[in-house]
Amino acid sequence: MSADPNKPSFFDKFKTTQVYRSIFRTGVPVSTHRQRMMIMLNSVFLHLHPVRLPKHAVKVRYTWCMGGLSFFIFLVLTVTGILLMFYYRPTVEYAYGDVTDLSQQVPLGIMREIHRWGAHLMVITVWLHMFRVFMTGSYKPPREFNWVVGVILLVLTMLMSFTGYLLPWDQLAIWAIAVGSNMAGATPFIGMGGPGAALLSIGDVNFVTSVSDARFAMLGGRFVGESALLRFYVLHCIGLPFIIMIFMIVHFWRVRKDGGISGPT
Repeated sequence: MSADPNKPSFFDKFKTTQVYRSIFRTGVPVSTHRQRMMIMLNSVFLHLHPVRLPKHAVKVRYTWCMGGLSFFIFLVLTVTGILLMFYYRPTVEYAYGDVTDLSQQVPLGIMREIHRWGAHLMVITVWLHMFRVFMTGSYKPPREFNWVVGVILLVLTMLMSFTGYLLPWDQLAIWAIAVGSNMAGATPFIGMGGPGAALLSIGDVNFVTSVSDARFAMLGGRFVGESALLRFYVLHCIGLPFIIMIFMIVHFWRVRKDGGISGPT
């Protein structure tokens, strides 16, 4: 016997329940623009995006899809990073061995390679996204504020890559962070070896020293040791991702407020 086409399905019945109405304030859009608009505006996730999209916004040759790809890769890195946290211990004694086990012994070891190459790919896609925005003039009014937010996200992406570089705790990572931290020591005013550091002194008291400058704050000590590993781990897994998510929400919301994706001139 064939099913009765006029008989409502289980999903149709579920949409009439109080549980469904308590979650989805607006039903599935049917035909009018207002119905489609209301379901977008009443969703905490969908309202961050424009209600309508112009034709050029879906053309790959204009957008390159770099913004969407960057966000997708960020989600992949979040999922794989959480899985890696189950096996990785941020200590000098275990860090290198845990990374080695992730590559050779742990069943989810492929997640480490996905996370590593995904990090490289995200840096590339974010740079290409910024390049596309610049070449198409999408940083001009009224989108100049969102351009600044994008620049901040670019810097945060680079910092995520920098902090994650130390976590394998091999010779390449240790010496790379040593070089990077020495560059931080040359930061103007807040680095002991940077220009203007001598100006922040009163008499014989110097406020910028080897135990109070930018390099010491980054490493938690005078050299790359366990304190640096722990600080980089916390920044990489909690601090920077949290800040990136906030700026991403502002970035997406501002795209909608500025009239959607900018059009070609």
